[in-house]
Amino acid sequence: MEKIKSVALLGAGAVGSYVIYGFSGCPDLRFSLVAEGARAERLKKDGCLINGDVYHPEVLSSAEAHGVDLLIVALKYGALKEALPEIRAVVGEHTTVMSLMNGVDSEDIIASAIGAEHMIYSMIKVASSRQEGRGCCFDPETTVGIIYGEANAPYESARIRAMEDVFGRSRLHTRHTDCIREEIWNKFRLNVCNNLPQAILGVGVGCYRDSAHMKAISDGLRHEVEQIAEARGVDMEKLAMLDSKGCLVSPAARYSTLQDLDAGRHTEIDMFSGTLMRMGEECGIPTPFNTCIYHLIKAREEKNDGLFDYEGKTDKSCWAK
Repeated sequence: MEKIKSVALLGAGAVGSYVIYGFSGCPDLRFSLVAEGARAERLKKDGCLINGDVYHPEVLSSAEAHGVDLLIVALKYGALKEALPEIRAVVGEHTTVMSLMNGVDSEDIIASAIGAEHMIYSMIKVASSRQEGRGCCFDPETTVGIIYGEANAPYESARIRAMEDVFGRSRLHTRHTDCIREEIWNKFRLNVCNNLPQAILGVGVGCYRDSAHMKAISDGLRHEVEQIAEARGVDMEKLAMLDSKGCLVSPAARYSTLQDLDAGRHTEIDMFSGTLMRMGEECGIPTPFNTCIYHLIKAREEKNDGLFDYEGKTDKSCWAK
């Protein structure tokens, strides 16, 4: 692969904001956002507010972005399948695609539409929040950033070298790895174990330190993730040896699933427990903890949608048994 001269980003949310920040002003690079219709017009007019600064990257339609050297997908999981036609329209013969979405199957979903040969496996670690008047905020210095690699040997490929070059010209923190699948599953395990239980109670992450009951739920979820990862050929020894460096957070911190519920949005529970339930069924591995968490969070979404708002309604009474 020759030098990367064009990068397009699909998805300008929390993860996308870090990418926009990182590639802003990058020398010898055409960087653009992929968007259609009203969303494209809004991005062109308002730009992206990141850490208090407004960025105005070029905005292209999927047809205009066709054939870029690198396409970065940073969508919410629920939007991915609907966006596959856009991704297909952007990808040219020599386009490499990187998915920075949470979960363990976005690469497979995208590959089903464009071919696995276009995919570089990747993940991102960025702690961001939305602040009034400052937009999407994160600490550029402490952000771990993007981790990427070839899913199979050779791991030191020409396109890995090309990506090292383009990332080296940016402000992004990145590193490549020879065990990207294991690193993705490692992050997935952390998300399932730490993201989901706190969302049920609506409390900060200090709950895992302060409650044996919350820790027991987290441990049960962890066990199911590890069983399924092993059944799918992920090397558990590599997972154990990976540097699991994280960052210090306040015990009051609320992760993405709880943030979504707080804001009345639907969550990415289908990407977390929903995926594990499906994979568990395929592998013949029971997932009782994830099944319970899945239905509890779905019920909280229904509550946010007003399904259980019975005040003033004249429906028939329910039997209490």
